Amino acid sequence: MTMGFILLIIVSIMIFLGFAHRVLDRMHLNDKQALVAVLLLFVGGFIDIPIHRGFPTISLNLGGSIFPVIIAVYVLSRADTQHEVRRGVISAIATGVALILISKVFTFEEGRTIIDSIYVFGLVAGAIAYLLGRSRRAAFVGAILGIIILDIAHLIEVVVKRIPSTVNLGGAGAFDAVVIAGIIAVGFTEIFGETMELLQTHNTSENKQNEESEDLQK
Repeated sequence: MTMGFILLIIVSIMIFLGFAHRVLDRMHLNDKQALVAVLLLFVGGFIDIPIHRGFPTISLNLGGSIFPVIIAVYVLSRADTQHEVRRGVISAIATGVALILISKVFTFEEGRTIIDSIYVFGLVAGAIAYLLGRSRRAAFVGAILGIIILDIAHLIEVVVKRIPSTVNLGGAGAFDAVVIAGIIAVGFTEIFGETMELLQTHNTSENKQNEESEDLQK
């Protein structure tokens, strides 16, 4: 069982125990909707649909391609404003482009890198999507769609250059990267976003107290 499946199991347990209630509430999702999304990804991760047999051989993994897109569109449809929707779209495009550039600049060879490329792309996608998306919904959407854009770019390159290989769109490492990226993006937004909100609240409270003190002195 890969890291993506393990993380999905952990997330589902957290939802059952109520530990993810606040995060889901901020994303305008309830426990049932979240569990359905996790189930779709988990089951879809085992389903590969053949698209083209030959050179290259192309297949489609539902859990790493189609279902994440559906979930992302649904989550983005729950956005509070059109501005947040635009942030989510921009975040996805920018994240995808950044990942494509990273894949061209750096060579990730198995056994020669400290960290697997799956985790690199997942972490980078989550971080960039958080910085650009800002809200939990926009960051989540930007992260998972960014990974899918990278995977599609790889497929296009294989087809255009007629590279004799087997491409599983959304499968194997891409599935794990999608799950990791989504969790990282929401996690960063929850941790750093809450910290910023607390600091702003604290500063506002201090300013109010100072103003009240000055009024009393007058």
